Amino acid sequence: MSAPLQNDRFLRALARQPVDRTPIWIMRQAGRYLPEYRATRAQAGDFMSLCRNPELACEVTLQPLRRFALDAAILFSDILTVPDAMGLGLYFSEGEGPRFERPVQDEKAIRALGVPDPNDALGYVMDAVRTIRDALAGSVPLIGFGGSPWTLATYMVEGGSSKDFARIKTLIYDRPELADQLLSTLAEASAQYLSAQVEAGAQAIMVFDTWGGALPPAAYRRFSLQPMAHIVQRIRRDHPGVPVTLFTKNGGQHLEIMADTGCDALGLDWTTELGDARRRVGDRVALQGNLDPAMLHASPERIREGVAEVLASYGQGPGHIFNLGHGITPGVDPEHAQALVEAVHALSPAYHQQG
Repeated sequence: MSAPLQNDRFLRALARQPVDRTPIWIMRQAGRYLPEYRATRAQAGDFMSLCRNPELACEVTLQPLRRFALDAAILFSDILTVPDAMGLGLYFSEGEGPRFERPVQDEKAIRALGVPDPNDALGYVMDAVRTIRDALAGSVPLIGFGGSPWTLATYMVEGGSSKDFARIKTLIYDRPELADQLLSTLAEASAQYLSAQVEAGAQAIMVFDTWGGALPPAAYRRFSLQPMAHIVQRIRRDHPGVPVTLFTKNGGQHLEIMADTGCDALGLDWTTELGDARRRVGDRVALQGNLDPAMLHASPERIREGVAEVLASYGQGPGHIFNLGHGITPGVDPEHAQALVEAVHALSPAYHQQG
């Protein structure tokens, strides 16, 4: 657990300190594009059984690190573990994604929600964090993560994925105070959950706000950003020095107010120009991103060009973590992921030369 860190590029970049090259990790780097992942998932039986088995979760976390020279590992889990621990009955339906047996769709259900003890109801996640940290033996840092309260709320109220978010948007517009209560409960549950991940061994935290971009500006500030700010403040208070990254998909218009939360870094999707984002937030936060995941279906030569474009957009100096603008997709050839990593290794040192 206390093995000295051999590769700290990722943590140094988050702190906007000099590095020899831009660090890289890949959202969903442990996933279905890897044949070894598919084999381990088949061994587990189903997705949630894989998440709930600390040894197998550790195995799939390490698989991409065996293939690629990445600068960080990320805990293998799911963003919906917190509402599952609240007793909503998470399951995964083939072709439909996550579903809840008992969605939260009335005032009584919202007021009945409690904050689960992360070391009890979510103890399997903490066991996975400890197992992964031990297995990494200080090779690279481990990222812990969770879904943003707003994103969790969308699944809980809708009962699963949604195209128009009709139920949750009706709630925030018709009963905003009730929505505030739901999001306050989720913010506290998420803060405790992520804090417990740090205590178990996570060295950085990332909050995935997958659906914040579905909100208009005022609603985003109240129902998405404010609960995330609560999480940032809690981690800063309880675990000073542990960096927190916020990522709102389709949230490029909100970067300045996201930086105001006191987070250490912002993740960007591919719809925001990296250089423009850097000019807007200055040196307040590091930036992570933001190659279009679809670029990995192109030729290795085109992938290298795409990497060059992203690096040039950010420009000289520290504070950039290379990543995709969202998760790697299942159909990507692992050799193309290798081409991505090699291109970052080859092209990024020129942006970090001193003097």
